[in-house]
Amino acid sequence: MSSSLPTLLALLVLLVGPGAVCTLRSPRSVLLMESIRIVKDMQKEVSCDKMNVTDIFAGNKTNNRTQLLCEATAIVWENQHCHKNLQGLFLNLCQLMNASSTSPKAPCPVAAGNTTSMKKFLGHLHRFLQQLVKEKLLFTL
Repeated sequence: MSSSLPTLLALLVLLVGPGAVCTLRSPRSVLLMESIRIVKDMQKEVSCDKMNVTDIFAGNKTNNRTQLLCEATAIVWENQHCHKNLQGLFLNLCQLMNASSTSPKAPCPVAAGNTTSMKKFLGHLHRFLQQLVKEKLLFTL
């Protein structure tokens, strides 16, 4: 009995610790948080920050969140050559898109329009992903 008490306490500590929070999160939540971290890191170090990309976030009042996520995925896919972390971000965004529906989706076509720099796009994408977390819209996409 005395040897089971330390084991029980150790198990309790593991369940209460930060690792338990990770195991209780949904896969979508983990993907979203990882995507936010990647975008945040890239804002500091991206070498092609002046490269022009379509500004999908300009006048986004007509687009729904799913459409914005899909278009952002397409832009990241088109510019993967710019930075190695864009490939990981693309994979995460694809998984988020596919997790939000029953049928797999390809990146949406993005109509030509106003452009913005990659740096500004990443800033807008960072805020958009954070908004999804705050509003918990990821579960209703």
